[in-house]
Amino acid sequence: MESPNPSPSLDILVRGPEGFSVWNGPPFAGGQPTVKLENVVCTNATFSTDGSRLMVMKSDFVISIYDCSNYQEIKSFEVPNVAAAALSPCGTFLQTFQKSSTPQEKNVVLWKIETGDAVYQQFQKNLTKTTWPSIRFSSDETVACRLATNEVQFFDTRDFSKGVVHRLRVPGVAAVELSNTSGSHVAVFVPESKGSPATVQIFSHDKDLQGQPVARRSFFRCSTVQLSWNNGSTGLLVLVQSDVDKTNQSYYGESKLNYLTTDGTHEGLVPLRKEGPVHDVQWSYSGLQFAVVYGFMPASATVFDKKCKPLLELGIGPYNTIRWNPKGKFLCLAGFGNLPGDMAFWDYEDKKQLGTTKAEWSVTSEWSPDGQYFMTATTAPRLQVDNGIKFFHYNGSSFFKKMFDKLYQAEWKPESPDKFGQIAELVNSVASLKIQETKAQGQSSASRKTVSANPPAQKPAAYRPPHAKNAAAVQAELFGGSATEGMSKTALKNKKKREKQKEKKAAEIGNGT
Repeated sequence: MESPNPSPSLDILVRGPEGFSVWNGPPFAGGQPTVKLENVVCTNATFSTDGSRLMVMKSDFVISIYDCSNYQEIKSFEVPNVAAAALSPCGTFLQTFQKSSTPQEKNVVLWKIETGDAVYQQFQKNLTKTTWPSIRFSSDETVACRLATNEVQFFDTRDFSKGVVHRLRVPGVAAVELSNTSGSHVAVFVPESKGSPATVQIFSHDKDLQGQPVARRSFFRCSTVQLSWNNGSTGLLVLVQSDVDKTNQSYYGESKLNYLTTDGTHEGLVPLRKEGPVHDVQWSYSGLQFAVVYGFMPASATVFDKKCKPLLELGIGPYNTIRWNPKGKFLCLAGFGNLPGDMAFWDYEDKKQLGTTKAEWSVTSEWSPDGQYFMTATTAPRLQVDNGIKFFHYNGSSFFKKMFDKLYQAEWKPESPDKFGQIAELVNSVASLKIQETKAQGQSSASRKTVSANPPAQKPAAYRPPHAKNAAAVQAELFGGSATEGMSKTALKNKKKREKQKEKKAAEIGNGT
């Protein structure tokens, strides 16, 4: 009996110089991905956080919105001189930034996608990471706010025509981050000023409870911060970074990881056991644990619970990246960027390492929404050569590889992990797939094409110059051994043909004498 709510398919967006296309994700029928949406010319393409909509920036300042259930274009916006655009988490609103020179021209516009109407407009002078998108939404779009001078302004997402409905006064505020679940809390960052330390404060979104922060943390030597909420909006990780390390231990500056909870039970540093920078940190999907990669190389990696207590040590190695499987069972610890690409796959629930491998030159990496596959991509303009996509199983074994002359983007279409089965079921399905692979090895080539699972991509053969084609045969004649090991099929066929002709000639001479 079929499940009434089957798991959604895994889709992959792939973009190159000619535009983007959408592939059917693994497992691949016939060993190769199939194209779900043929190539569309564009300069950029981005999914909404929930994966329901796709925003495509085309030439001539045209922005198209696609419905991801069928990849049909549902709305198109023509925005002259557009410099940036962003979708709201559920794909309800489109936000655009146009180049403007005067405050009289309101260059930030919020569009309602369903109707195509502009529901809110404002002026914004500069475009930076901390100020874009200008209007921030909670994950369910029930709360929206924007950063203004010395305050955070809130809107009614059901009716933006009301304008600002209430304000949170925070002198010197430079960054803001809404919590994920229903926007219950808002975190604000105030940088150092005139000898006063920098601060991160958490306020309740409720207008009547915004008088005092529910949590607060102060620190010196702070140039920038990264604010990361967990699912459930109970904990906030604050990665504090300074441009200069006054201890002279690191050329790249100094970093500290702070942890604050909305119930006020924890406001302090995460107890890291090794000196050095914090390379990466990520919450689990459940929001009950987080993993940190930290310390001078070789770096350490540790999993903490929501009370900031260590749960699991993942060892040390050339790592600077942590990726938590959406189902919470598996972790990938990796060293990308200026590191050689080592990857270690862990089973968090069973507290054991599953396997290790490498993915050199990787620029981006992420788990599939069902938690079964891990994809890495080498993309331009970061790297101009060896562009391609690699897929791995949850245990690190190679699954599929495809190279490109030029690749700009490769990412999974977002889906809620709750829509997929339990990870144990996925593991069993992978195990049965491997059994089929083993059985298929002893079958004929015709049956192997229909039964075997997707084979891992073969490594490209090393280049051999023309004069070296017969090197194996020469070596065999000089030093003994088999010459057939390094010979091609054609060379081997010709060799056997020559041997048969010699035998025939010898037989004819023997008969004649």
